[in-house]
Amino acid sequence: MRTIKGPSLHLAQFSDDLAPFNSLPTLAKWAAENGFKALQIPAWDTRLFDVNVAAESQSYCDDIRGMLAEEGLVISELTTHIFGQLMAVHPAYESLCDNLAPASLRGNPAARTEWAKGQLLAAAKASSRLGLTEMGTFSGSLAWPYIFPFPQRPEGLVEAAFDELTRRWLPVLDACDQQGVNLCYEIHPGEDLHDGVSFEMFLERTGNHPRCNILFDPSHFVLQQLNYLDYLDIYKDVIRMFHVKDAEFTPSGRQGMYGGYQSWINRAGRFRSTGDGQVDFKGIFSKLAQNDYAGWATLEWECCLKNQYDGAREGAEFIRQHILHVTEKVFDDFAAAPVSVKQLQQLLGINGQKA
Repeated sequence: MRTIKGPSLHLAQFSDDLAPFNSLPTLAKWAAENGFKALQIPAWDTRLFDVNVAAESQSYCDDIRGMLAEEGLVISELTTHIFGQLMAVHPAYESLCDNLAPASLRGNPAARTEWAKGQLLAAAKASSRLGLTEMGTFSGSLAWPYIFPFPQRPEGLVEAAFDELTRRWLPVLDACDQQGVNLCYEIHPGEDLHDGVSFEMFLERTGNHPRCNILFDPSHFVLQQLNYLDYLDIYKDVIRMFHVKDAEFTPSGRQGMYGGYQSWINRAGRFRSTGDGQVDFKGIFSKLAQNDYAGWATLEWECCLKNQYDGAREGAEFIRQHILHVTEKVFDDFAAAPVSVKQLQQLLGINGQKA
């Protein structure tokens, strides 16, 4: 068993054009004042971090680590979700995803995908220079619009999508292997890797690639009605990142998991600030400790009601209260007594008898 590290804070929902959220030094100071021990840095946010410079400059990486250390912080991981999303884009999402890429690449899907791949490779190098062993991402999606289609999916469509997804990702996984970095896919609705079965489909096609791993976020499983505690046991060997994010699912006679095209606040399934939803975090932290999870517990704030500043302050304390400092001895050891082989045989009633 192992004591989980934390709390870390995912910065994607906190970076802003306004101080103190518009630079890494000022944001780090704010995070430390709110009780965090680490930061999870979004590698696409140039206000905070230049992934291309970090990939090539050890001094740049050392300076960042030194600055954070002055605040009592470390980097838990880099995340590359935007780059991962652009690795596989269904035509229905072309215009929306174009806005996530440099303006010069818009309208050119092949160039956009190649750019995203290059950014992922840079992030893997940067992670290595920063002394990190895990990196979070999205898989992107080619098949998601066909998850519940009518007319029905033609035979072979999903298989073709996953074959292509694997072809695109294998060079990135190989590059991560060269850098000693595990690529952790956030299992997320909207992505082709959205549950256990879809992850297994992908993993098998990669040849069970050792760098193909999971970022666990239970909020997405509440909305899917998937048993996330069982999931922790099934995939314990490949879960290497953990987002502490809450959610609730309250279906009615008018809507269920699809939400009827409602806004977040009006959906049956919605994200809540940590501790305000239905996720069994006591069960999750217990399972992770039991399963020897070696990583960080990272707050990802997303809530349709509470503001992110209260969510961060409360979330840091919530994580601290839920981290189990694992025991180093068995609770009934006090009653143990040394027993000889002969006594063991007597206890079993075998007394050295041979059949």
